[in-house]
Parts: sequence; structure tokens; C-alpha cells
Amino acid sequence: MKKNIHIIGTIFALLFSTTVLTACHGSKEAKGFEIPENFDESKNYEITFWAKNDTNKTQTKIYEKAINNFEKLYPNIDVKIRLYTDYGKIYNDVITNISTDTTPNVCITYPDHIATYLTGADTVVPLDDLFADEKYGLGGTELKYDAPKQDEIIPEFLMECMIGENHYAVPYMRSTEACYVNKDFVEKLGYEMPQTLTWDFVWEVSEAAMAKNEDGTFKLNGQKVLIPFIYKSTDNMMIQMLKQQGADYSDAQGNILLFNDVTKQDLKTIVEHAKTGAFSTFKISGYPANFLNAGQCIFAVDSTAGSTWMGTNAPLSDIAEDKVVDFETVVYPVPQFVERGASDMQSRSDGTANAGADDSKNQTTGNKQYAMISQGPSICIFNKKDPQEVLASWLFAQYMLTNDVQTGYAETEGYVPVTSKAQNSEEYQDYLSRGGEDNTTHYQVKIDATKLLLENQQYTFVTNVFSGSTSLRDAAGQLIENVTKSVRRKKTVDDSYMEQLFSDTMNLYHLNQSGAVMTGKTDLGPLPKESKRLIEILIIVWVIIGIYIVYGRKNKAE
Repeated sequence: MKKNIHIIGTIFALLFSTTVLTACHGSKEAKGFEIPENFDESKNYEITFWAKNDTNKTQTKIYEKAINNFEKLYPNIDVKIRLYTDYGKIYNDVITNISTDTTPNVCITYPDHIATYLTGADTVVPLDDLFADEKYGLGGTELKYDAPKQDEIIPEFLMECMIGENHYAVPYMRSTEACYVNKDFVEKLGYEMPQTLTWDFVWEVSEAAMAKNEDGTFKLNGQKVLIPFIYKSTDNMMIQMLKQQGADYSDAQGNILLFNDVTKQDLKTIVEHAKTGAFSTFKISGYPANFLNAGQCIFAVDSTAGSTWMGTNAPLSDIAEDKVVDFETVVYPVPQFVERGASDMQSRSDGTANAGADDSKNQTTGNKQYAMISQGPSICIFNKKDPQEVLASWLFAQYMLTNDVQTGYAETEGYVPVTSKAQNSEEYQDYLSRGGEDNTTHYQVKIDATKLLLENQQYTFVTNVFSGSTSLRDAAGQLIENVTKSVRRKKTVDDSYMEQLFSDTMNLYHLNQSGAVMTGKTDLGPLPKESKRLIEILIIVWVIIGIYIVYGRKNKAE
């Protein structure tokens, strides 16, 4: 009997040791794939490339040119592009296709999204081994194009592509948010353009602009419509406000910390100005550029990548020409809670705030700091059964980092290239020096928006990436949208409203499972199949052990 129990115990130990490493709740092992010794050019490969483009034909031509040039170098690789108008649609389609193993080969996406992709099977390829591969890695000896080396990718941008201990993407383009300001309106109200655009300044000027004539039109613009301050991405607004105040949002362990007293106070401030009509959002009122260009807005916050829609001479202005108002547009970083000193900043004739290069000069007041979000698409590749197909995907993804692609795409919007190799190239520097020569390629507002990020790079930040970070981001923006809608609907927004808002938002975005939010612990979701299987095996083993013990005692009694 003892021998049988010993055998069962041995079986149990073996089962436990072979399953525990893969069945731990929430654990994730980066398997990657085995890099082929050589790329097989005798075989043809068709790879799919999912990309985003804002109906900008120039961007589409950049993609098409890149694909054509790449296919000339690698005739055995056929790249099929699928264009989307929204990153969210790419994300949803990838999630849908993971279950059917029909993901694209190469995808333009965000690290937040990749973190969710990784909760499934071994879907996204960790790239660190590929980076270092002598033949096909970054700047590898067998590449048929002049690719950047790893140290030529801007370190801050590359770091944004890390999830846990591995890089799961390479950066493609980077942008930040900017505040596009109607300088004429600010000065007409009796204010001077500041060196640093602060929240207090924006709120004060916005409220001053609400004065009306007896006929109901606004004194500032003589029109019946005026929304002084419009913010496009309220998720970024909430995240940046918290960061600038040194307040919590989330942490590296994936703990949800958004629902705190600082958030509540910021929302109350927003309520004050939404109540007067001085503030609104893109989702509620419409695209900020349309109001700015029609003389119906003073401060319009949008991505630097949206700069070609902003201003009197904007090449992509989306309103009728007879509605466009003539005014001077200046470009600032997003509003801040702290000023930057004169030694920390160089004044520009156009009023744009420029940062110095020394990060040690970053001004802080208590926990407050100067901060602006870093955003922009990255490129990931998906695992496939054939390692040669994955290598073909990597060759194309890496080609998107070459100078021609980087500078060409960056010139279409207010993006900046992600490599020092491209940023320092003669072609790109010439592009930056020609601001104002025309209102297309060298549109002044676009060049100013680009320089804003290049010259403030040390003040940028990103949020922690984990499974669920996309939902948390959505929740942050929804808080602002909800309080703004509520006051417009004449609802009372007080402490009890805020408590209910927090609770409803947690439920809506599934952020409060098992009390995770309020305790600072993050629920990891349902157990993986492997964990459930392990538990079932353990139960069976112990039942068998129990049967043998009972059987042994019965025999002994007889």
C-alpha cells in the first residue's frame, strides 16, 4: 500500500513540476520564434500589413512607395496593405482574428493594444533577439537596405515599445499634443501671450471671452457661436493633468489608481468652466480645428499630427472657405500647472514655448512637473507557423525605419521620425528650415508643431502598459466627457455625483472586478485553461490517493 501511495505521490510531483511554469495565473512567457540562419529567397511569401491613415492621400502614397521599393529589393515578398481610418478598428479586428489565427503579419498599433494581444496565445513576436541578430537584426549585415542600428533609434521612443522584459514593437512615428492658439483673440481680450501656457491662463482667458452683446452674439467674434477651449482627446487631458500634478493614474504592476481625490478635484474644475460654456470636447461639440478656423475657438488642443488642419491657411481645413477667419496661429505645448523659468526656455518670435536640452532644468513645484504625453504608432509583427514568413515580416517592418520612409511620412503631418539617423539627415533638416515657404509641405503651423516635440522631447512621458490599460485610458476620458455632458444638461455635479460617476465608470470598463480598483490590486481575469486543467488534475490525484488510503485501511482491518 505504501508503495502505491509513493507512486501516486511521484506522479503528482511530476504533474505539478511540468505544469506549474505554464499554468500560473497571469504569467506570460515570451517564446518568440527561432530565427532562420538564412532568409530563403527561393520561396515566395505574401504578408499582410494593416495600417492607419486619416484619408490623407499623401500618406497613402508614402505607404505605396515604401511597399514598391521594398518589393524591388525582395521580389519574393508580396506585401498586401489594408488601410484603416481608426486605430480602434485595427485593434478590434486583431482581437477578432486572434481566435481564428488570421492576424496580419505586420500591424501599426499601440503598446496598450499589444498588451491585450498578449493575453491570448503566443501571438506577437518579442523582438529582442531579432534586434541583436548579426545578419538580419537592426543594421544587420545581410539587409538589402540601409537600416538604422539599435542605438540610432531614439531611446525614449524604443523604451515605449517594451512590455515587461521584452520589446514587442518598434516605434514608427511619434507625436505629442499641442495647443493651437488664436493669438489675435488673446490679445484682443487684453492679454499677452505667455512663455508657458498654464491651465490658469487658459481658464482665465476662456472665461473672459464669454462676454456677450445685447443681441446675444459674443463680443469677441461677433458670432452666435464661441467655445473658447476645446479638447480633442479627453483621455490624454486627464492623464496629463494627473502627471503634471504628480498624482496617481496607474503603476507598473497594472494597479488602477485613477479614481482618486486629485482626479475628483480636476473634474470639479472642468465642471466650473463647462457650466459657463467656456469648455467643451470633440465628442460633444465637434472637431476643434473647425471651430478654431471659423473664429469660434481660442484654444484648440489636438495632436501635433493634426497640425495640417489648424489655422487660416491649413491645407486640410475641413470647413467652407467663406467660413475661415484670418488670424495668427501660435503653437504651444499643452497647458501646464507650473511655469518654466527663463533659463529653462528660449523665447520664440511666434510665441511657441521651447525647452532647453538639459532635463535637470525640469521645473517642479512640490509634486508638480512640466509634462506632455508621447504618442504615435508603433509596428509589431505576429507569430506564424513558418519562421521564414515571420522573418519576411521583420524585414518589411524594419524597412519602415529607413530614412526615405521616415522623412517622407513625417513630412505629411506634424510627426517626427523615430531615428536619429533620419532626424539628422540632410533632407529632414532642410525640410525643417523651410517653414512658411508654402502652405502645403512646409506649412508653418505644421513645422512649428514638429519642432515643438523635437525641442521638448525630454518632457514627454508614456503611461504604464498592461492588459487592461486600454480600458483604463478610455475610462479617464469618459470621466471628463460625462461631467461635461452632465452640466450642459443642468444636472447637479457634487460629491455624491462624483462617487456614482466613479462607480459607474469602473463597472462600464470592468475596472473593479474583485474590488481591484479601491484596494490597489488588479484582478487578473478568469483562470487560463492550463490553470483550470492543473486544478482538475490535482483533484483527481487526491481522490485517487484517498481511495487507496481507504482501501488500505479496509484490508488491514480484515
